[in-house]
Amino acid sequence: MRLLRYLFLSIFIFSTIAIANNNDKIVTLNKFVGQIQLDGLIDPAWNQADSVDDFIQLRPYYGVNPSRRTVAKMLTNANALYCLMICYDEKANIQKYKGKLDEMGGDIVSLMLDTFGNKRTAYKFAVTAAGVRADCRLLDDARNRDYSWDGIWFSNARIYEWGFVVEMEIPYQSIQYDEKLTEWGLDFDRWIAARTEDIYWCNYEENEGQRISKFGKLRFQDFYPTAKGLNLEIYPVGISKFTYQKNGQYKGEPDAGIDIFYNPSPKLTYQLTANPDFAQIEADPFEFNISRYETYFNERRPFFTEGNEIFMASGRERNTGFYRPLELFYSRRIGKKLADGTEVPLQFGTKAFGRINTWEYGGFIARTGETGYTEDGAKKVEDRASFASARLKKQILGNSAIGFLVVGKQTANENNGVLDIDGAFRMSDWQLSYQLARSYQNDAGDFAGSAGFTLFREKYMVLMRGRYIGEDFDIDQVGFVPWKGTGEFVALGGPRWYFNKGYISQIMIYTGGLLNYEKVDAFTDCGGLFGYNMQFRNNWGFEINIDFADSRDEEIRYTTYDFNWNAWFNTSPEFQAHVRSGYSRTYNFSRGYLAYYSWLQTELEYKLLSTLEIGTSAGAFVEGNPDWGVEDITYNARPYLSMTPINNLNVRLYYDNLFIRSTNRSEQTIFGFLFSYNFSPKSWVYLAINEIRDRSDEYDSVGSLLPNRLQVTDRVGVFKVKYLYYF
Repeated sequence: MRLLRYLFLSIFIFSTIAIANNNDKIVTLNKFVGQIQLDGLIDPAWNQADSVDDFIQLRPYYGVNPSRRTVAKMLTNANALYCLMICYDEKANIQKYKGKLDEMGGDIVSLMLDTFGNKRTAYKFAVTAAGVRADCRLLDDARNRDYSWDGIWFSNARIYEWGFVVEMEIPYQSIQYDEKLTEWGLDFDRWIAARTEDIYWCNYEENEGQRISKFGKLRFQDFYPTAKGLNLEIYPVGISKFTYQKNGQYKGEPDAGIDIFYNPSPKLTYQLTANPDFAQIEADPFEFNISRYETYFNERRPFFTEGNEIFMASGRERNTGFYRPLELFYSRRIGKKLADGTEVPLQFGTKAFGRINTWEYGGFIARTGETGYTEDGAKKVEDRASFASARLKKQILGNSAIGFLVVGKQTANENNGVLDIDGAFRMSDWQLSYQLARSYQNDAGDFAGSAGFTLFREKYMVLMRGRYIGEDFDIDQVGFVPWKGTGEFVALGGPRWYFNKGYISQIMIYTGGLLNYEKVDAFTDCGGLFGYNMQFRNNWGFEINIDFADSRDEEIRYTTYDFNWNAWFNTSPEFQAHVRSGYSRTYNFSRGYLAYYSWLQTELEYKLLSTLEIGTSAGAFVEGNPDWGVEDITYNARPYLSMTPINNLNVRLYYDNLFIRSTNRSEQTIFGFLFSYNFSPKSWVYLAINEIRDRSDEYDSVGSLLPNRLQVTDRVGVFKVKYLYYF
């Protein structure tokens, strides 16, 4: 116990030292009477505001003065917080692109607020020089982002010959905060696209990046914010849906639903949805999979994504992607698609989440209806089900956390779920995360656990992760943990070099070892890995990694190896690209033999005009055979066109094509059209049309099998209106 006390004391002392870096960064928040017009014109009221201009570069030249001056000011009245950012530059250099909400390009400024003073979470509000808005929540000391958060706030931008101006208005009743605080954490950011230059008001370590624990201060001057009004958001939703019936006719389905958000206090949020429409605007992207485990798809439905960070286990690393805790609550299990494509209807759902001092809490309940479907020619029924989740998390030792989670699904015949304890010890440059879970399925169950450690110092890094999943750990009805009866451990480390001058900005070399146990093969793979990462001053870079192991799959023992190459190019405001490729010798579970496998994938984006963007994702997947020949090649491309004539009005077209070399033809095509207009805060008009064609069996009116062809298997059009009433 004495050793533990010394350890915790050391963590606290080091955390205190880390937080002290920006103590001299203070903005005093003065109150004024009236309201500022958000028009990009600098009103006389701004003369009353405290201002700062001592920004510093994080990239491309760390620690030096910015190439262009930026001034930030803050003011408040009784109802809202105001921010003004004055950005000096030559007009010809300002990159301005029209866009839809949360799709940003060109020059960008951001305001970040730690409204609970917990040095761990913060709001981020961003505006481009063209006036496009985006927002998110910073989590885990800025290690992660929650882009699903959608706040009610206002902004405008105006471009001048000498630069541009951005004004923001953030109503206090649209954010959560601790009303007892006399100061909030604060930072500003400016991205200068033409110079790939990223500048902050606060100073951060180059090896860490931004940290909420090192924010400056927004200090209240004879004023404390209080929320006014009912803090109630009501969204009536009107839907008209037309579905192709495969006989030349369409079925019309007018419907309506409602979403409700209620903040009875600045620290508590209720969310309710009734009869929601969860049709996806775009089909899931194609994922090629030759492993024995199912493919993971991201959640896209707003009801599940908004506020979902409270239900996530601690320790997720967005920047590195090295450690990811077990996904114990996988919301795509709710309202899922069945074997014949039928969707299980969600009748209602509700969530509540909030904070009390150092505690965070959340609860979730949903109900799905009984659904009939067909599988392998047999008629089956998906039972009516209730889903629930509860979360409790406490901040400890300054910037660390411990949490408890329960997730469950109950039907008339089955009770399935999981219990979890997880947490993270962290400072600004390292994090130790842990997770222990117990599944239950009626009277059966098993254990699973995971842990991860990341340390990024100026001259070296150390990364470790491990997980164990019991053979009977079954949470397939509520979570995504398909690796039953497995264990894994990976450890790596190596030197890092930062260069203050020249074309190269950073080099990193790492090496380590790995163990991977699968009970189904009764074998532990043992191997090693090596990697090389190089990043350049003009915002591009590449990484190469190689790993190998002594392996066994399906009674075959062999040496597996993987060679992977990854490159990213963001050297121009108009063009972005990401290219990934790999070659491996591994067991192909879709074919049932050992062979080589290689692949190449790319994503490209190009802004033809300030209002028009084109791009594509594309991939080629080569499956070898045991004789080192080519068994087959699968090609997939998803080109798109996106036009935004005015901010927040967007027209998007995409075409997805799956082509197989062995058949020398397209096996599936997907066409999508989306018109979306965010005409008022959180208020939208959508028109979406999706069509899927594939070569599934087709029969005539008397039941005879028709010649194989690309046929329409799904065509749907949706017109949707969602309007916010805000009280």
